[in-house]
Amino acid sequence: MSAEPLRGLRGAWRSTGWLLRGVMGADAYQRYLEHHARTHPGTPALSEREFWRERMDWQDRNPQGRCC
Repeated sequence: MSAEPLRGLRGAWRSTGWLLRGVMGADAYQRYLEHHARTHPGTPALSEREFWRERMDWQDRNPQGRCC
């Protein structure tokens, strides 16, 4: 078996993982850090724990279309 089909399969798997992380919100902290670095340089970012606490609190205060 040549390496080309395996390379394509690995790429598809990575893309699927990236999509699922985005849909589930698992990449939210990383996106926050990137946004914070662009828009607020020189100021400390929230820790991951603080970020998730604020995110959950915001979602509780602003319920949107979600199942639970």
